[in-house]
This record gives sequence, C-alpha cells and structure tokens, in this order.
Amino acid sequence: MSTIEPLEDLGGPAQPLLAVNSLTKHFPIGGGLFAEKKTVRAVDDVSFAVAKGETLGIVGESGCGKSTTARLLMHLMPRTSGEILFDGQVVGYSLSLREFRRGMQMVFQDSYASLNPRLTIEDSIAFGPKVHGVSDKEARALARELMGKVGLRPEVFANRYPHEVSGGQRQRVNIARALALKPRLVILDEAVSALDKSVEAQVLNLLTDLKREFGLTYVFISHDLNVVRYISDRVLVMYLGQVVEVGPVDEVWEAPAHPYTRALLAAMPALDPDKRTETPPLSGDPPNPIDPPAGCRFHTRCSFAEEVCGRVGPALSPATPGDTAPDAHLAACHMVIPGSGHSRAPAATEVAA
Repeated sequence: MSTIEPLEDLGGPAQPLLAVNSLTKHFPIGGGLFAEKKTVRAVDDVSFAVAKGETLGIVGESGCGKSTTARLLMHLMPRTSGEILFDGQVVGYSLSLREFRRGMQMVFQDSYASLNPRLTIEDSIAFGPKVHGVSDKEARALARELMGKVGLRPEVFANRYPHEVSGGQRQRVNIARALALKPRLVILDEAVSALDKSVEAQVLNLLTDLKREFGLTYVFISHDLNVVRYISDRVLVMYLGQVVEVGPVDEVWEAPAHPYTRALLAAMPALDPDKRTETPPLSGDPPNPIDPPAGCRFHTRCSFAEEVCGRVGPALSPATPGDTAPDAHLAACHMVIPGSGHSRAPAATEVAA
C-alpha cells in the first residue's frame, strides 16, 4: 500500500500551520450600458491564524463570508488581495498549489454535489492519490482502508454510486476522500448541517477520532453554535465580511466581548424554560454588503453604539487589556479599546493598573 507523506514540517512549535493576512474578496456587479458598476464586499481584510493540531470554528449569520473565506483558503476562487501562508510558506509562490493541496483539503456542505455521480465510492476516494502519481492498485487499496476508517465496509460500499447511499454515508465518503492525500489541515464547510441529529453526532465523533488518529488540524465552519462549541478549541465570529471576535471557545461563550457575539449566543435555543425569552436578541437585517456602513459595520444594529462607532472602524483588541498571548481573546469593538472615545471603554488608568 502506498503511503503519501504529508508536507515536511518546516516550522517550530510557535509557527501557525495556517496564517491569513488581510484576505479580501470583492465581487464586481453591474456595469452595463445604463447600470452603475458596484462591488460586493464579501470578505474584507480578514486575518487569523490556525495553530497546529487545533480546531478553529468560524460562525456568523448567513452571508457573513464564512464559505467565501473557505473557498479563498482552498484557492477555489481568486482573491482580490491578501496573503495565505501554509506552515510559513506563501501559497502560490514558495509553495505551489499542487503541494499545497496535498497538505490541505476540504469537505463541502452538499455531500451529493461534491461527488462525481459517474464514479463509484472507491473510485472517488482513489482519484486524488492517482492524480498525485500513486498506482491504481495502491490507490484502490488506500481507498478501501480509508473507507474502513470512516465506518463504511469496503465489501459493501466500494462499488456503489453516490445515489445508492444515504446522506450521512456520502459525507463519510467525502471525509475519506479528503484524507486520501494525508492532509495536515481539513476545512469543514457546514459538513454536518444537512444531516439528521443522530447522524450528525456520529459524524462529529468520527471527526474527533480522525483528528486524534491522524494528527489533523480543522477549520470548522457552521451556523450551529452548539456544534461549534463541542468540536472547537477557538472560535472566530464574522459579521458582514469582517472578523468581530476571536478567542478560546469557552472564554467567548462565557464572556462574549462583542455585542454581535452576545446576540448570536442569546439566539441559541434554550432547553431551560427560565432562560427562554420572547424578545429577539437582535433586530433588523444585516446591511447591504455593496454599501456597508462606515465605522463599525455592526453599529446600525447595536444597542451600545455611540458616535465613535459610526465614524471609526475598530481594530481587533484584547478583551482583557494587556493580554498579548497568541490565543488571546480579541474583539473589534470600541468598548474594549482604551481611549477610543466610547463611554464603556476602559480608562487609561484601568489599563495601567
């Protein structure tokens, strides 16, 4: 059997496996004879890092830029600007896309559309290794081994086609296919959102086991906050194409620093009747990404907004002043920035103390 070696680990323990700097994606629209040319700011100046072995969850409302960010990371669409580094190497320059895709793979939300309907399950999983030079025999042996790893009996499923298996089984096939090149990082874009809750729990446990067995790193995108808290080490919150909060998942859940994050957590269904409320935690719709508000993009829906919020865009700053740890809890809100002019911002004397 072939063993496809992962990319060589070139970095020290402090170097992130994935680093994203000022990632931006703008979609031009219009521009006809009588139409004004406009731009949709789908992802706007997004920066973050993913440490080796961790799971970073990405959450936010529909249309906030989560899936676009994932596709930009995989180079499935050209970015407007920004830089992506994989283990310290700039993707597309010092690291070719062919090498990069050996080290990073993706599992999509639609398990059926992700698979070629004319290929059997075995052929789908073996396709990637064969593209990278593995012989047909070795690739098929690897595919059958991975089918067993994800809970599919090769003797039963190897020769079936995607329409002949259930949605949960198809997603297991997609996970096996993503693992066929022995990647070090896997992006999971709403990978369990279309599954029944019982099947979802099984797939989440499978992902946890595979991460431990293969030493994987995950970027886990989901709208389900309960799922994100269960599987993630850190969480990144996006709003209208920008990062508004990032930090260890328990810290963000227990002490959210950004009003948008508080609203998201308040919107979670509660089993305890005493914690239920009839008042919506957030009113109104997100602004148009073609013409986002000046300053903080959330200020038009924020109950804490003041004059400075509509004038100056806040930078990501420590939720606890002075916290400079690599995994520090950060929020892009004037309420956590000393001297920002917001009445709730900490005073300079408090920060010094």
